Amino acid sequence: MTQTVELPLWLFIVILLFAAVTAASHFLFPSVRWFLRRRAERLVAELNKRLERPIQPFKLARRTDMIQRLIYDPKVAEAITDHAKDTGVREDVAFEQARRYAREIVPGFSATAYFSIAIRLARWLSTRLYHVRMGHYDAEVLKSIDADATIVYVINHRSNMDYVLVTYLVADQSALSYAVGEWARIWPLRPLIRALGGYFIRRRSRSGLYRRVLARYVQLATAGGVMQAVFPEGGLSQDGRLGAPKVGILSYVVDDFDPEERDVVFVPVALNYDRVVEDTLLIEARRKGEKRFRGTIPSAIAFTLRYIWRRITGRARRFGAAAVSFGEPLSLRATPGLRTASGVATEMMHRIARVTPILPVPLVCAMLDRAEGQISRSDMLVALTEASGAMRDGGAVMLLPGDGAEDVLEEALRHLVVRKIVLDEDETLSVLPGKEDLVAYYAASILEVADALAARSLPMDVGSDQVDPEIEKT
Repeated sequence: MTQTVELPLWLFIVILLFAAVTAASHFLFPSVRWFLRRRAERLVAELNKRLERPIQPFKLARRTDMIQRLIYDPKVAEAITDHAKDTGVREDVAFEQARRYAREIVPGFSATAYFSIAIRLARWLSTRLYHVRMGHYDAEVLKSIDADATIVYVINHRSNMDYVLVTYLVADQSALSYAVGEWARIWPLRPLIRALGGYFIRRRSRSGLYRRVLARYVQLATAGGVMQAVFPEGGLSQDGRLGAPKVGILSYVVDDFDPEERDVVFVPVALNYDRVVEDTLLIEARRKGEKRFRGTIPSAIAFTLRYIWRRITGRARRFGAAAVSFGEPLSLRATPGLRTASGVATEMMHRIARVTPILPVPLVCAMLDRAEGQISRSDMLVALTEASGAMRDGGAVMLLPGDGAEDVLEEALRHLVVRKIVLDEDETLSVLPGKEDLVAYYAASILEVADALAARSLPMDVGSDQVDPEIEKT
């Protein structure tokens, strides 16, 4: 027992490594996890004192526990049995498939990552790229929503900046949970988005088992009071207009609603921009008949690096205004006649159209589009005065600079001329060849408002020229 044993150095190092890993997994890692968990709990307790709606325990549950809860849910178990019968596989194989779906969907929310990193990054990006403006926002109505209700923000999808902008603007309320598509399943976006509470969805999956697992996760999160954000169009608008709503996630929420339990309140959110970063990519995808635009991570990195270089050299300029309006909330408990997914989706898109902000670039583009690409300065000023007056009288959300049409036109041209979309020469404004689709794209973003005005369906007084001073001064 006491005799010496000789070992090669490499084998001795391997044994030491195994011993170190074993010791760490049994003694160090549990202690570290306990320490971090306690620290996270203290952080959440402090955050909940400042947030309008405390972070719900469901959102703070450990990811492994949530996966177990999901795959052993009775409705998921029933779906596993049905899947096994329909496909002819063994139930244990179907169960493992459901487990893989659950691991793919369930996020691993980190309050530290969300409030210490994501919120600050969202604020920095939003205010560096745009002049952020608040349109219609009835604070009293939103604060009057039942404190126990689950809030679901229903948002029109113009740009991938939508995620950033809305996250920044509701940072004082609670942590949002987004459904994220296949584009974000790459490193390093995947672990980051999962830590921020985003859950991944397969938009094109036809598997009944997958849809049931996803539905149950959304329903459990809704029942747990998790604040959510949904883009019913299912993708970025390629023509600038509001797209036809898809009822996928909304149907999961509405179909499982029980009026005797927690209420669900949908809040419409309308976004508009003087410049959408992806505009040319979206127009090109529409021209080719493709449903998804061809943006890539390398192109996004290249765009970011060019912007950083322009900031370093003092040539960077904001992309104009990015505006957000919050419409009239819809309570499922209070509106029994709208307890269908299609009914909720249609009503939400209508309410989004009613509060879509009117900005300088879309308004000027609408006048150029109406004039078929060429108009004199004097006629443009008359057209702007008449159009903005009619919209304001009809109750549209007007976020225009200055006191008159001249200021609106100059602000719009500051962006359109620099981007070589419009030529301002000899008192005539002309759309440059090949840029007609861009002008039509921005004009279309306010067509729903114009259509609603023509139909006299804007009875709600949403005010005008409302700018949140705390946001605008940033």
